[in-house]
Amino acid sequence: MCGISGIYNLDGNPVNGLDIEKMNSVMIHRGPDGGGVFVEDNIGLGHRRLKIIDLETGYQPMADKNNEIVVVFNGEIYNFLELKKELQSKGHIFSTKSDTETIIYSYLEYGDCFLEKLRGMFAIALWDKRQGRLVLARDRVGKKPLYYYFDGKRLFFASELKSLMALDDIPRSMDYKALDCYFSFGYVPSPFSIIKNIKKIEPGHMAVCSLNKGLEHRKYWDIELDSTLFNISEEDCIEELVEIFDESVKLRMISDVPLGAFLSGGVDSSAVVASMALLMPDNPVKTSSVGFMEKKFSELSFAGMVSEKYKTDHKESVIKPDALDIIDKMLWHFDEPFADSSAIPTWYVSGITRKRVTVALSGDGGDENFAGYTNRYSMTRLEDSIRKRIPSFIKKSLLPGLANIYPRLDILPRPLRLKAFLTNLSLSLESAYSKDMSFYFNQNMKNFLYSPFMKSAVKNFSSDNILCSFFAKCKMDLDSVSKAQYVDIKTYMTEDILVKVDRMSMAHSLEVRSPVLDHKFMEYAAKIPSNLKLNKKESKYIFKKMNEKRLPAKILYRQKQGFSIPLSLWLKTDLRELVEETLFKKGSDFSYFINIDYVKKIWDIHLKGINDYGSQLWNILIFALWEKKIFSRK
Repeated sequence: MCGISGIYNLDGNPVNGLDIEKMNSVMIHRGPDGGGVFVEDNIGLGHRRLKIIDLETGYQPMADKNNEIVVVFNGEIYNFLELKKELQSKGHIFSTKSDTETIIYSYLEYGDCFLEKLRGMFAIALWDKRQGRLVLARDRVGKKPLYYYFDGKRLFFASELKSLMALDDIPRSMDYKALDCYFSFGYVPSPFSIIKNIKKIEPGHMAVCSLNKGLEHRKYWDIELDSTLFNISEEDCIEELVEIFDESVKLRMISDVPLGAFLSGGVDSSAVVASMALLMPDNPVKTSSVGFMEKKFSELSFAGMVSEKYKTDHKESVIKPDALDIIDKMLWHFDEPFADSSAIPTWYVSGITRKRVTVALSGDGGDENFAGYTNRYSMTRLEDSIRKRIPSFIKKSLLPGLANIYPRLDILPRPLRLKAFLTNLSLSLESAYSKDMSFYFNQNMKNFLYSPFMKSAVKNFSSDNILCSFFAKCKMDLDSVSKAQYVDIKTYMTEDILVKVDRMSMAHSLEVRSPVLDHKFMEYAAKIPSNLKLNKKESKYIFKKMNEKRLPAKILYRQKQGFSIPLSLWLKTDLRELVEETLFKKGSDFSYFINIDYVKKIWDIHLKGINDYGSQLWNILIFALWEKKIFSRK
């Protein structure tokens, strides 16, 4: 795991190596084991290294024997040994034992199709001196980040936004469309960034920059959920799933440094730990867990149950409210406003894990691949089945009026919110999904939240269209649950979960690997019918059945808990002073964007316990702190 950066001047001006050094210097946390710079005329590449594979000779930037292809990359290529044998059989001669070198010779052998050969997580920058072209690429689901700025004459890129912002050449202004997305989703989706004209390479995409064609983007992979060719029994499906899953775990256990795992006590991380333990029975897996003093939010007892079964070398930590003093550090590492409060436990589990290992396996991706968000996917299926039976004139005229009769009750479980249910029935599947995934502020709430300036800045833009656009890429006859899964994979998983894990783990120089997100495992799961993922009784049905011989029923079939914190309570107690000082102190800069009176109203409602606005208030608080401490800091 590393950090990369670079500059390509299409106007022919030479690159200043000091600029590359400056970009590298703010990413030392991503690669504390060393750095390297390559500069040749109008091209410059930088790298910060965290040693994982080939500790002695795997330094970057790395070139081929003729010094015509130079590469820097962040991530791991898990099938590099297999790929190396394939390339050697075609006459390529290797001089290191690193996975980096397989990227170079894969490109020389297969051209731009080389990405299809890679099984792993990566952000790659490859300079082809022969053709005067720079190739940027990001892994299939976006585990590793890659930002860029292109003005037609110069291309700058880096693993983190702060590296680009370290240069005076790049304008610093806010992208209000990106901000609108943040207030809806709690994150800024690709290809946007919070800084205008700085973009992200999208997952599963590559960008090629050359003198003749400028910057061209191409998609090289997408997940296709289609069960029409699925014709095997449930038993055979389970057998094949186990085989691919264990192979995926085994590949991610290749490391020249100490390795362990996150263990939350949920199904996904427990399944990963079980597989690891079975693959290396003579070496106890080093596992790490975090919990809370508030019992209903803590899963430590379940993590302990799995640890006991597999005799892992287990460490756990209890997070207390005073741990919130890390907020400033989190803001710096995220670069952009990011409102998922589970970043706090992710920060801490990364910290305690890094004290013992350099690499950790996680269970990320199980919910998206196997329909694990029980309430949401169940309601999506139910609403869609009812929606299809309701005449359009009733949906358009009667249901919205009925919905308005009922109050917003976020404090209740999703199936009991009648207002949300009736509203969703009046909408299309796409619009209902977009409304539900606007976790923080939907369009109606933003009408009250935004200042006149902000309303004007985004008057012709709707963040809902970001999500709806992904539905258009699904097959027309795909069922509603599979469509929701696809959009979750392309948005929430990529832009929230994987961003959170990357930034919080790299803050501690920890590499996290996700076997469930192996693309071959994902492609197999995509062929499984949704009724084997979400049946009448269980979510993640087939994944749980696959693990019945490995994990206790108390782990597999308990109610889903999630990696959440007691946020609403903390806002009323330990965080109250911070909220009131940040949001309501006279002269707050963020009032340029936000209607303070509306924020005071929902704050009062939250304090009185009338409704739970914890997520919304956290979203606003994070933006206000980010605007003051990150964006406005020169």
